[in-house]
Amino acid sequence: MSREGSDVRAYDAAERDAPTLVLAHGAGAGHDHPWMKKVGQGLADRGVRVVTFDFPYKAQKKSVPDKPAVLEAAFATAWRDAHEAAAREGLQPRSWFAGGKSMGGRISSQVAAKSGFDPAPAGLIFFGYPLHPPGKPEQRRDAHLPAIRVPMLFLHGSKDPFGTPAEMTSLIAGLPGARLELVEGGDHSLEIRRKGYTLDAVLDLAAAFLGSNKGQTPV
Repeated sequence: MSREGSDVRAYDAAERDAPTLVLAHGAGAGHDHPWMKKVGQGLADRGVRVVTFDFPYKAQKKSVPDKPAVLEAAFATAWRDAHEAAAREGLQPRSWFAGGKSMGGRISSQVAAKSGFDPAPAGLIFFGYPLHPPGKPEQRRDAHLPAIRVPMLFLHGSKDPFGTPAEMTSLIAGLPGARLELVEGGDHSLEIRRKGYTLDAVLDLAAAFLGSNKGQTPV
């Protein structure tokens, strides 16, 4: 079940101590996008509580993302607010994670690299990390990643124009504690243009990494 507030939505898991993920949206759509709702509810069904929010530009109905510093501050604030809301509701998540889709995941990594999350997350999860703009492999967005000291899971489509399988494999090889799961045929949203395809396999991998008691072995 999801609960909506002012630019915030919580997808509640059955257990009150369920691991919690604060999940940020990508550049082109806010947290009310069907993809975000599908992932939020899908993880909740797998035993992970999910909190989503809108970055300021989306809350203001703008299309151009805010400056990096504004996005980072907004994520750090959403993280703090999620902790405070959980305490008010008497929830005691056994672990907290941060991450996002595309730009949202990148911003979570930038905050983590600067130790901007308080308290620090148990790990980070990226749904389609934007390693570089499509067609511009020289414009890399990974210089900060080695500063991150928590486990990271990169869920990445093999047909994602923001990073080829070779580029992502090379990236992860230099990041201790990072893991890459390639979705064969997947695009930037980890979707496959095939009848009957769902995100179930991706959500299973995510839930296991996040330490759901309905998943496999947590990190």
